[in-house]
Amino acid sequence: MTTRGGSRPNIVLINCDDLGYGDLGCYGSTKNATPVLDALAASGMRFTTFYMASPVCSPSRAALLTGCYPPRIGFGSFDGLPVLFPGQGLGLPDTEETIATVLSRVGYRTQMVGKWHCGDQPDFLPTRHGFDHYFGLPYSNDMGRQVNPPSILDWLPPLPLLSDEVVVEQQPNQASLTERYVEECLRFLRADDERPFFLYLAHLYVHLPIYVTVEALAASRNGPYGAAVGAIDWATGVLLDALDELGLRENTIVIFTSDNGSLGDAAPPWGSTTSVGGSNLPLRGAKGSTWEGGLRVPAIVSWPGTVPRGVVNDDLHRSLDLFPTLATLAGATCTDEFAIDGVDVSACWTNGAPTPVSTFAYYRQNSLEAVRDAQFKLHVAKGNERFDALYDLSVDPGETVDIALDHPAAVASLAAVADEVRRRLGDERLDIVGSECRPIGRVLNPKPLTAYDPDHPYVVAEYDLPDKG
Repeated sequence: MTTRGGSRPNIVLINCDDLGYGDLGCYGSTKNATPVLDALAASGMRFTTFYMASPVCSPSRAALLTGCYPPRIGFGSFDGLPVLFPGQGLGLPDTEETIATVLSRVGYRTQMVGKWHCGDQPDFLPTRHGFDHYFGLPYSNDMGRQVNPPSILDWLPPLPLLSDEVVVEQQPNQASLTERYVEECLRFLRADDERPFFLYLAHLYVHLPIYVTVEALAASRNGPYGAAVGAIDWATGVLLDALDELGLRENTIVIFTSDNGSLGDAAPPWGSTTSVGGSNLPLRGAKGSTWEGGLRVPAIVSWPGTVPRGVVNDDLHRSLDLFPTLATLAGATCTDEFAIDGVDVSACWTNGAPTPVSTFAYYRQNSLEAVRDAQFKLHVAKGNERFDALYDLSVDPGETVDIALDHPAAVASLAAVADEVRRRLGDERLDIVGSECRPIGRVLNPKPLTAYDPDHPYVVAEYDLPDKG
């Protein structure tokens, strides 16, 4: 069958917000119903050891797009803040290549829908980074106007919904936003255009606050959280059906993952005192931490006829590797002007080859807190304090038993890995400046995209949930 794109595959990348390792049925959840995603995993490859490069939003997303650890591109910290906030004059500079930049260069049409969070100033928006069009929120869905905000966040402007670079709505109804995102994706998929395509859908779910439809809530076994997970599952099903209807499924790579771990069974950082409803089980820790639950996330790759069905891959994989892998599969080449950290793992997907990835570095902002190899994980810090511990992740993914005293050779080997990572990418805790780090993008005189106007006819004047994530 001849399909749009010819021999070059179409690509659909679905990235969730704060979805935990244990939140899908195919990863062991008994709380959330995810029949579509479970079937997607059965149709391709499900990864059990897949890492995002940061336990929080902005650095994780920039790393995914560029194939670089956040400190390499100046995205470890944002003038001291862990993520970007509205109106900051910081963002991903146009000197950094993204997946979309490279694919666009070889003739792909590109679209981003959903959460960006790599800079809200015009110079940093998706349309300046290889995406033909953009529709979504430029940052987290709790960065708008809400009732009873924490005092440090009471200045936040109305939440902007963008079309390309124009604010088309302020304080949008979040319960209907996923459906609007899906509609935008369908328009893109159904466009009368023979070029191969790259669609990046970055959900607002399950980041706090969670607004869902009455129907989704009624069908949930896990409150609003389960309803949001259900909406993600539904959205995936709609896109897969559209690909089938268009005869594009066998020529389309579908990737599903999350930007970092969930808040787990903890209460929100601000707001209610009850559990959010997420799960990182059987992992320890949650979003914001460098325990496994902060960075190890669900990941699925499906490409019928090319990626084998029903494979559970336990090898070490990273979001950093998506950029060079997709470039290879699309017949594109990355510029050699700047180094990246990702490597091509396409042979792992298509031929079952062992992973070429041997190590992973766990950064929290610009400080190195742990490193791992195929078996062991060495913790070296927590926050600004030294923290020494070694875990055998092959048998103890929950990081429950420190075995450092029993394995001095593993400690020494990983300590050497940590030293090399620090040399290249730095370690703020130890005042080490990395030799390969590049500056973040900066603009003069930044300003928020919106400003509160009491006379403006907002669809939702103020969000009424106190939860912020």
